[in-house]
Order: sequence, then C-alpha cells, then structure tokens
Amino acid sequence: MAETVQPRGPKTTDNNANQTHYYKTLVVAIALGLIGTFIRFVPDVCTAMGQQTFLFSAIANISMIVGALIAFKTVFGILGFGKNRE
Repeated sequence: MAETVQPRGPKTTDNNANQTHYYKTLVVAIALGLIGTFIRFVPDVCTAMGQQTFLFSAIANISMIVGALIAFKTVFGILGFGKNRE
C-alpha cells in the first residue's frame, strides 16, 4: 500500500509580534510613564519646590499621557490594527 501522506516542511511563524522595534517602543513608553510617576512626587520629597506643585503635576500628567498613547499605538500595531496592515 502506498503512502498517501505528503511530508511537509517545518512550520514557520512570521507574525507581527516578533519584530524588535515594537519592544523598543514599549520600553520607551514604559519609561515615560515611570518618569511621569516620579516627577509627580518631587514636590513632596523636596519641600523647597512645594510652590511649583501645579507645574510638576502638569509635566507628570503630560508624560504619562504620552507614554500611554505610545503604548496603546504599539500594542494595536502588534495586534494588526495599525496602518501597515497587509
């Protein structure tokens, strides 16, 4: 009896999540979020800067929002919802 099963080569997975530029971008986004978190508490630690609480809070909020937007854009790019969809 002849063999009817055809041998096939190894399965290759060339998906979108294996590209390193996504992970580099995620590291930058996480760093921005952490910087924003630490900047928020600078006036509490350095009491001489207590007068500039609004400035530090605004810088921290902007940094965290930019970091979150970059992270969401990168994650949606990994999932395939980005502009470069093939």
